[in-house]
Amino acid sequence: MRNVIVISDLHCGCRLGLCHEGGIALDDGGRYEPSVLQRKVWGWWREVWDQWVPSVTRKEAFAVVVNGDALDGVHHGSTTQISQNLGDQAKIALSVLEPIRDACRGRLYVVRGTEAHAGKSAVDEETLARALGAIPNEAGQHARWDLWMEIGGRLLHFLHHIGFTGSNAYEATAVGKELVEEYNEAARWSRRRPDCIIRSHRHRHIEVRVPTDAGFATAFVTAGWQLKTPFVWRIPGGRLATPQIGAHLIRAGDEDLYTRHKIFTIDRSATENYEREDHGRRMDRWSECGDEAD
Repeated sequence: MRNVIVISDLHCGCRLGLCHEGGIALDDGGRYEPSVLQRKVWGWWREVWDQWVPSVTRKEAFAVVVNGDALDGVHHGSTTQISQNLGDQAKIALSVLEPIRDACRGRLYVVRGTEAHAGKSAVDEETLARALGAIPNEAGQHARWDLWMEIGGRLLHFLHHIGFTGSNAYEATAVGKELVEEYNEAARWSRRRPDCIIRSHRHRHIEVRVPTDAGFATAFVTAGWQLKTPFVWRIPGGRLATPQIGAHLIRAGDEDLYTRHKIFTIDRSATENYEREDHGRRMDRWSECGDEAD
């Protein structure tokens, strides 16, 4: 096994997060059906697993790492949840991830995300990972704080969190800094240094590589599977950006470590065009509605 697929930030349970196209039956007997945009994202999810993964892994065995925030949780006083019943959110996540667990033949790892989404001490993410049968660590945790993995003689380190920036001009800064700090910590205690480090949390993909005596070391941040939330619309950097949705491959070749990334994005908001004939008709209809209201 020399292929690892990485996904993160599914935020299942959010109306802007990943949801199975079949919808979900809720605890009180109601039902949630995904929005048009959620169905579009679900189409990308299927493209990743049905087409992209078999292609980039060359139909070889692979492991899957869910690098945090599989659930949306109940957080920050937000109102975007499908349901604030965490049982409903877990059902959504299970409907999404159980087929992936089966596709990788149980080689599934779950890394704990942000407490606001995963619960205090990631209790909700641990419950989900246990239900999925995710591979536990030496302490018996099915959702772990970090994951060290070796493939093809190369060492990987997965962890959810990494620093943000308010300016996309400095987007690579925290990523390069994280790699330097990994090397500094390894040297301080004479431990083996990682060849690739993987972070998430930002919902934006970027990769930084530096040369080493082994060829290179690389650090990358994963894309997410959540559309733009009200919170993102007001933060620097995020408010101008369109969502990045995607998955990532780490592959051990005969000599080097390879990374591949499949990234999608939602188009920006439609442009109001006063030169289009239908614009005037739409404005007239709004005026008629206003007259009727008066």
